[in-house]
Amino acid sequence: MPQQTAHDFAAPPTMVMTGPRLAGASLLLAAIGFIAVFSILAGSFDYPDILDRSAGEVLPRLLTLGTSGRAVWALYAAIPLLLVPAAAGLSVLHDAPEHRTVVRLASLLAVLSGISMTVGLVRWPSVQWELAQAWGTASPDQRATLSVLYDGANMMLGRYIGEFLGELLLNLMFVLFSAVAWSDRRLPRWVSGFGIASGVIGLVAMWRNVTPAVSVVADVNNAILPLWLVVWSVALLREGRLSPRRARLHR
Repeated sequence: MPQQTAHDFAAPPTMVMTGPRLAGASLLLAAIGFIAVFSILAGSFDYPDILDRSAGEVLPRLLTLGTSGRAVWALYAAIPLLLVPAAAGLSVLHDAPEHRTVVRLASLLAVLSGISMTVGLVRWPSVQWELAQAWGTASPDQRATLSVLYDGANMMLGRYIGEFLGELLLNLMFVLFSAVAWSDRRLPRWVSGFGIASGVIGLVAMWRNVTPAVSVVADVNNAILPLWLVVWSVALLREGRLSPRRARLHR
């Protein structure tokens, strides 16, 4: 029986080409969507600064966004799910047997991160929206209850699940995928280094709700995150164009 080599386990050329393209397109769409939606909410809802205000100020203003504003929030909540096809594409790109365990872990982190961040964001067009509708006709005692529910949803769904857990998993995924890319050199080394640095910065910035000592790092992370997604996506799309040529050279 002939001995199998690492090449025998490699993905077919068509998959090698499709993988980085799928990942790159997903990440680019996520970056563009994040920038667009964040800008809309910053202008119309004073997001994210408004999160520090009381339910009595936030809930009535949330309702003034109307149906279109609610749709924007729903779209914002769906954007993190683009990490799922991105992880699928990256797992095809980095398919070497020696990296398989790390890649599977990174893919799992990507899926869990996308779900966590979606759970955190979807509270706005669902739970918080219902609270906002009830606020207008509620009595003072009822408003006190609504305020507790509002704060509880922000704390549990927003800060703990959406932000802390979601960002922890996301940045660990960045580090793992970038470390694999650094090793197999499927992407330029500077891109992989950028990914590792972005992940480390994000792991520090995620503590912003615990201590103000990392507020500057959090501001840096807010600027770097979309830039990193764009750089990563462009590098992956470029790799998708080069993959067929590389596959022919290795036949």
